[in-house]
This record gives sequence, C-alpha cells and structure tokens, in this order.
Amino acid sequence: MSYRKLQRTSEHRKALLRNLTTDLIVNGQIVTTEAKAKEVRSTADKMISLGKRGDLHARRQAAAFLRDVVADVNEDGDNVTVTTALQKVFGDLATKYADRNGGYTRIYKTMPRRGDGAQMVILQLVD
Repeated sequence: MSYRKLQRTSEHRKALLRNLTTDLIVNGQIVTTEAKAKEVRSTADKMISLGKRGDLHARRQAAAFLRDVVADVNEDGDNVTVTTALQKVFGDLATKYADRNGGYTRIYKTMPRRGDGAQMVILQLVD
C-alpha cells in the first residue's frame, strides 16, 4: 500500500484528509504533524491537478472529495460574491499554477509539539 494509515479507520482517515485538504485550499497554509502533512500534500496536488484539467468530470471528482465551505466573501456595494473551496480550486488556483507541473505545496518543519513531541510542520501552497 502506498499511503499512511495514520492509526485511524478508513472512514476517519478519509474524513481527516478531506478536512485538512479543504482547509489548506481555503487558508493557503495549515499547521499539522509531519505524517499528516505528507499525506495531505498528495491529495492537495491531486485536487489542483483536477482544477487545471477543468472539465466537468474533474469538477465532479473534486466536488466529491472537497467539503462545501465558503472560501471568500467579497462585497461590492449591493453585490455579494461568495466563493467556495471548489470554485477557488477551479478559478484561482488553476490559473495560478497553470504553468507548473506539480509541486504545489511546501513543508516547513517547526518545533515539536509540547505534549507528545510529535514533529510539527507548516504545509503551505507555493506562491
């Protein structure tokens, strides 16, 4: 098998990866453990690659994985524009990484977690 089980059942692991990937797309960076970050990096790269493909099937695949959360709210007078995480992948991130062939994320190591000493990292989208 080519993935980490992260000491969780399959349902819990899938929910964890969905939540962390969605939070990474919405916020641009997350702080998590090194093992989780290495797994989220894989799923985030897949979601951005789907966004770059941009067809209906890719949009449905990404919608099946990502949570339906609000990524951004813009107010322009009476017009209020709400952007979801899915729209951010297929709009902003797809155009931002159009000329890049992978490697959309980077990992910075930080201090170990105080309680159990787990190696903490900052996972962020590359500018």
